[in-house]
Amino acid sequence: MTSKIIAYQGEPGANSHMACADVFPGWDTLPCASFEDAFAAIGEGRAELGMIPIENSLNGRVADIHHFLPNSGLHIVGEYFLPIHFHLLGLKGAKIEDLRSVYSHVHALGQCRKIIRRHGLKPVVTGDTAGSAREVAEWGDKSRASLAPMMAAEIYGLDVLARFVEDEAHNTTRFVVLSREARRPPLGAGPTLTTFVFRVRNVPAALYKALGAFATNTINMTKIESYMVNGKFAASQFLVDVEGHPEDANLARALEELRFFSEEVRILGAYPAHPFRAGT
Repeated sequence: MTSKIIAYQGEPGANSHMACADVFPGWDTLPCASFEDAFAAIGEGRAELGMIPIENSLNGRVADIHHFLPNSGLHIVGEYFLPIHFHLLGLKGAKIEDLRSVYSHVHALGQCRKIIRRHGLKPVVTGDTAGSAREVAEWGDKSRASLAPMMAAEIYGLDVLARFVEDEAHNTTRFVVLSREARRPPLGAGPTLTTFVFRVRNVPAALYKALGAFATNTINMTKIESYMVNGKFAASQFLVDVEGHPEDANLARALEELRFFSEEVRILGAYPAHPFRAGT
């Protein structure tokens, strides 16, 4: 079995690459062209773990993940919060007044609107932040710049024309660590988060009754998001994070009541809550 390899979506120097280096220093990284490729690398055993972004404090959820994760057969075994910083990168010797266009991932462009407007740059969407830095280096055109992490500037030999250009200082992305095997922490080992998906029965007040189980059992729900499945407007699936371990008596009772009102309940992972949560 392949070990000490962690997969991520993007090119070397992307934020996901930085998250891998922060959490698993010394591990080899496997860059993947798409989220689907990253999920496949974990599922097929080419990587032991995966580092996947699931939501951002400015742009909200990463929509693709909510569709891939429930049916992937993978388990969430950890989480990590990465403060997101973007820098305006250009060719060696380029100046901001030389620029006409800026390239990056759609989320990065959306998170750096102020500097784009200030300098009248044309934003151009690319598949990846670090990939845009590589392309700027390859094009050799001083009128083109990239919005990317500092690691990308170092990898692709670009100058930093402006630092920390994100619109909001609180810009943070939450990543989940995925594995083929569940790795639940022992009961009582510390603050634990449980993530699950469910679909309520299509009857009046089903969602209200299902969520009531968590209120009556004093379970703190930190996130609930709905999205359609199979193209059916009446068949919403919900992705939920709650504080607690599935073996905690209160959470176990809440999940048992939830199953009574739901067509399906699947736990995607129980894992240590990241210390970042304590400061939010």
